[in-house]
Amino acid sequence: MFYHFLYPLASHLSMLNIFRYITFRTIYAAITAFVICFILGPWIIRKLQKLQIGQYIRNDGPQTHLSKAGTPTMGGLLIVFSTVATMLLWGNFSNSFTWILLLVFLAFAGIGFIDDYRKVTQKNSRGLTARQKLVLQCTIGLAAGVFLCVLPDFDTKVTIPFFKTVLPDLQWGYAIFTMFVIVGAANAVNLTDGLDGLASGPIVIATTTYMILAYVAGHVSFALYLQIPYVANSSEVAVFCGALAGAGLGFLWFNTYPAQVFMGDVGSLSLGAAIGTIAILTKQELLLLIIGGLFVIEALSVISQVFFFKATKGKRIFKMAPIHHHFELSGWAEPKVIVRFWIISIILSVIALSTLKLR
Repeated sequence: MFYHFLYPLASHLSMLNIFRYITFRTIYAAITAFVICFILGPWIIRKLQKLQIGQYIRNDGPQTHLSKAGTPTMGGLLIVFSTVATMLLWGNFSNSFTWILLLVFLAFAGIGFIDDYRKVTQKNSRGLTARQKLVLQCTIGLAAGVFLCVLPDFDTKVTIPFFKTVLPDLQWGYAIFTMFVIVGAANAVNLTDGLDGLASGPIVIATTTYMILAYVAGHVSFALYLQIPYVANSSEVAVFCGALAGAGLGFLWFNTYPAQVFMGDVGSLSLGAAIGTIAILTKQELLLLIIGGLFVIEALSVISQVFFFKATKGKRIFKMAPIHHHFELSGWAEPKVIVRFWIISIILSVIALSTLKLR
């Protein structure tokens, strides 16, 4: 709204020209989203408590988690509302990337909402079936990929970290690649969301990292200097990253140990899908494996545990998967697991940023 209504008036009042700058709108998008979360958080928590929308805990999980039963869930609605409201204020809606990000974000939030709602109404830890969720997610991810492929200025080449000239062109196969990135990221974040602040902290770190990448990818001079693909209009993605990071920080205020509210699938699926979409739009798709390395580790721990369990007829690699539960059962206190995983996430993001020069 500010960009579309105030910036055109810059010819009459020069100070309004500031709304043209990506850096200004990104910074204030982050601040706005944080403030919205901070103000609405207590009201949302009370509302969820009044509606008895509480978390159901797996009986086979760590026994220390049983005390968390009944903690308000679906707090991810706070993140979604704060991000969307902020983008309505600070976003540029003449940019197609803004629409793609918001639509994918809201669509996955919708899947998560249905899943959470079923868990609450059925009073157990099950919601949509795995097949139902996967079909819906793949449909949305593929639709986003097809839309990108028909955009005249969008490049279907994949950027390989540490290499300047290795840019395989997938052409229409890029639509399927997009689907895998978005769906994979969404479910990896969903699996990570098992401890207080464990997912929301690294999400803030990842979105901040991609905020930098989005800005340099959309700036001709920076892109040429760093020899990374220049993506026209991708700097607008930085505004969305700022909004998402601000909302994530605002939510973390209430989600930090001991959590007053959980994000639920409505939060984890939408945040993961947003990160995957951001990676695609900035042409740093495979770098997500490093930036979101913590989410990858969590997902791989589940996959390897299931595969090994079936292959060996009952044996396990970890005491429990995802891997954060393994460390809990090994004697690590929950806050220690969370902070150490945050540290890993920060280190991985620094490594990812270093690839801009290590090419």
